Amino acid sequence: MKLFTTQSTKLLDQLTIEYEPIASIDLMERAAQALTDEICRTVSPDRHLYIFAGPGNNGGDALAAARLLLARGYRPVVYLFNTLPGHHLSADCTENRNRLQRTGITDFYEITNQFTPPAIQPDDVIVDGLFGTGLREPLTGGFTSLVRYINESGAFVIAIDIPSGLFGEWNPEASSDRVVQADLTLTFQTPKLAFFFAENAPFTGRVRVLDIGLHPRAIAETETGYHLTTVADVAPRLHSRAKFSDKRTYGHLLLAAGQHGMMGAAILAARAAMHSGAGLVSVHAPRCANLILQTAIPEAIFSPDSGEEHIEAIPTYPRYTALAVGPGMGCNETSIAALMHLLDEVKRPLVLDADALNCIAQEQSILRRLPSRTILTPHIYELERMFGPMNDDAARLKCATHVATKYDIIVVLKGAHTAIALPDGSIHFNSTGNPGMATAGSGDVLTGIIGSLLAQGYPPEEAAIIGVFLHGTAGDIAAREESEEYITAGDIVARLGQAFKQIKAGRK
Repeated sequence: MKLFTTQSTKLLDQLTIEYEPIASIDLMERAAQALTDEICRTVSPDRHLYIFAGPGNNGGDALAAARLLLARGYRPVVYLFNTLPGHHLSADCTENRNRLQRTGITDFYEITNQFTPPAIQPDDVIVDGLFGTGLREPLTGGFTSLVRYINESGAFVIAIDIPSGLFGEWNPEASSDRVVQADLTLTFQTPKLAFFFAENAPFTGRVRVLDIGLHPRAIAETETGYHLTTVADVAPRLHSRAKFSDKRTYGHLLLAAGQHGMMGAAILAARAAMHSGAGLVSVHAPRCANLILQTAIPEAIFSPDSGEEHIEAIPTYPRYTALAVGPGMGCNETSIAALMHLLDEVKRPLVLDADALNCIAQEQSILRRLPSRTILTPHIYELERMFGPMNDDAARLKCATHVATKYDIIVVLKGAHTAIALPDGSIHFNSTGNPGMATAGSGDVLTGIIGSLLAQGYPPEEAAIIGVFLHGTAGDIAAREESEEYITAGDIVARLGQAFKQIKAGRK
């Protein structure tokens, strides 16, 4: 699914108006109808409902929704803040003000100067339609006072399209006295980029996406570098398995992982690789791992290193179709040297995680040795170890994008909406997964899945995108069957079979 910037969304609206064709006021009515349907599903008619509308099209949406709510038996109290210089409303906001007034509504107040706030109670509902994605500067003056009033009211707050004061993309100055803190955001057509950053979660609350029927041709023709991976994106890309095939058909993954006392990571990654379709998995580990691996994963081949307790060298035999390096491997001079030698020799697709990333953090020159389209899978702390402290998720995403394009690699930045940064500068956010997956070993499982897909011949970009989606789907199944609190990394592996079935059936 495409995600669009604020500028692109404007273009989408314009193209929809042209292609359908439809008048802008009628497109607004369509959006208001979707809003009203969702508000009615969320709020009962007996609750006190306050609607705050601004002077632009976001305010027009709010006023149109107020009129539709009146027709459904609600009794909203509506405030239109027409306080900008010249008291200028957008054309569609003006029209919806006039339509609302023609209903004979008694609780409508157009504020042009002084505002006396109503006595809102915690059981009441506020609909925030002050400012949408067209906002260009942080809120100031009376609007900051209004935002504080809304945030301190204790009422349940529903934001239209985006909380007022929040920008659609980057928000370096967002704060609780400049941005409405919504409990629920009803956004149009696709999520805003800002919704994927943890620092903005206190403002957006839960997010529901409302389809307002923007024209398919407009969506297809509008270019974007941002995407949200859905089951519709993944299901067609899954390989089918031929009747006349054998284990070699599905690749041979070499997993370099583990050290003395840290073999759990290697076991989890190897199990995930075996259960993700790889025909053969060899685990290259120190000699001390022999009994552990042969017992825990009898399906895997043990590839003993020359070192007794640590990996000293990583083989690059032609029989391996892909390599995964890092889980539990340790980060010392020996492992750094082994990784550097591997990168000079390897001719196969490669995914690096965990201690392989910590080796990069200690020896930055490794970055220049990475083969084209190598996959790195850092969580935020590993990213900051490699590239320095960052203030928020937006900064981390920009860093991942820069690194991916500069070194021609793929960066899988793990998190609530894992972001895959590709060498062409595009970003693919993941739509699966849940907080229960924030557990030890979850990243090792992901490494095994991605490595397995690489071994089977998936291009690195697809291996990263599909692997993350599959990993999250398995975690969602585990959470549904047990609970988020219960999940361990092993539970994610155990649900991979169900995840494959669910995705092939076209279900999230």
